[in-house]
Amino acid sequence: MAKVITPEEAAGLIKDGDRVVISGFIGMCFPQEVVYAVEDRFLKEGHPKDIDLFFPTNVGDGTDKLGMNHLAHEGLLRSVVGGHWNLIPAIQKLVTENKVQAYNLPIGTLAQLLREIAAKRPGVITKIGLNTFVDPRLQGGKMNEITKEDLVEVMEIDGEEYLRYKPFKKIHVGIIRGTYADENGNLSMEKEAAFLEALAMAEAVKNTGGIVIAQVEDVVQNGTLNPKDVKVPGILVDYIVKGTPANSWQTYLDPYKPEYSGQIKKPLNALEPMPLNARKVVCRRAAMELTPNAIINLGIGMPEGVANVGNEEGLQGLKMTVEAGNIGGVPASGVGFGASTNPDCTIDSPSMFDFYDGGGLNQAFLGLAECDQSGNINVSRFGPRIAGCGGFINITQSTPVVVFCGTFTAKGLKEKIGDGKLEIVQEGQIKKFKEAVEQITFSSEFATKAGQKVLYITERAVFELRDGVFTLTEIAPGIDLQKDVLDQMEFKPAIAKDLKRMDERLFKDELMGLSQ
Repeated sequence: MAKVITPEEAAGLIKDGDRVVISGFIGMCFPQEVVYAVEDRFLKEGHPKDIDLFFPTNVGDGTDKLGMNHLAHEGLLRSVVGGHWNLIPAIQKLVTENKVQAYNLPIGTLAQLLREIAAKRPGVITKIGLNTFVDPRLQGGKMNEITKEDLVEVMEIDGEEYLRYKPFKKIHVGIIRGTYADENGNLSMEKEAAFLEALAMAEAVKNTGGIVIAQVEDVVQNGTLNPKDVKVPGILVDYIVKGTPANSWQTYLDPYKPEYSGQIKKPLNALEPMPLNARKVVCRRAAMELTPNAIINLGIGMPEGVANVGNEEGLQGLKMTVEAGNIGGVPASGVGFGASTNPDCTIDSPSMFDFYDGGGLNQAFLGLAECDQSGNINVSRFGPRIAGCGGFINITQSTPVVVFCGTFTAKGLKEKIGDGKLEIVQEGQIKKFKEAVEQITFSSEFATKAGQKVLYITERAVFELRDGVFTLTEIAPGIDLQKDVLDQMEFKPAIAKDLKRMDERLFKDELMGLSQ
């Protein structure tokens, strides 16, 4: 039988120097009760210290107040291996100040790595990450000067290049979260918005000789859980911590929404149409690339508007997916990202990335933060701000059609849109099209070799990767090519001989008629 213990007792099980893996996705499935007890113990006793933290996806809200930020104490952490970093600024600060060793690797690959560790296989061998900053010939995913060890290596199989993500030989402690546990430790997740890597995480820890701690809403009698609802079997769980409601929110947006976890199907009112602005123009132009019955992934931020445009235009049959494991429904946004209202199906995150990595998506729409003259994209590092690659590399390197969405410049951009044309009233202070990007999160070289169709859509211009050449293909009506486009770039792109005007319907209030 699993032993029921307090959060304080759970924190006491972590020894100095342990490698600890923690579940969670932005605000979902995070064992907050236990993690906060670890912080409290460290502040009082100075232990545990020098732990090696491992997480596929970070948990936080962009401030230093929630989630894994509570572990951001000098001396508590020795190293961090994570896939997404944007919402944990307190830990970012430790990294940029060279106070902890740190790696940023794709979240899908880290999720899959847990399964490889569990099965004692030689790691994840994949093309995901080639030619990006996680390739050891570039940065190897290392985030600062004190990080030296290579966790990724290049290898050749049958004449083709692959990356091998090396497995950890030992994970001492795994901390996961579910909804209920019975007295034997069988764990159900019926109220969670996703399953994430809970099973793979528990298996990896147990099979390397570690202990698994599960935070749950309540402990129930043996035999009361439907065996098909059990997501982590009791043979993998050593300790159970009963959480409090305050530390068991379904997401950081809501304590509990039954439509996220399939208890109900909520009637969906028509989304409010987006106002006619630069974002809507970008999302409209991106929506023109949608194909009937496409299986798609929308990145967080700007690309979320593609779904709004699709709804407004009456486009039918699209299947939205989210890397956390939800298929169908309407993906949540902001710090609720990863959940979906009325999903058709929820699967484990490692399995979702198997689907992605194998080319299961038809189209992907993602953000455009920085782009260089070769068409490489950076969304992962901006000086001291470590956004992290998240699932970006898995998705962009395996999807046949990739569309990057963003405004042409940033910070202060103002525009006038209407009557079928665009006017720049005030230019943004930050140029996004740079001679070189700080990190390569998307590799145009890899995309060219893979034969992917790649578009870069802004409110005033559209670019395409044509035979490996970053090429301007469309400009907006009302825009001056030299002043509004070329002068706002740090390099001169190739210009298509058949340079076109962007569709005037993009710049009008009325519907575009995309459903026809």
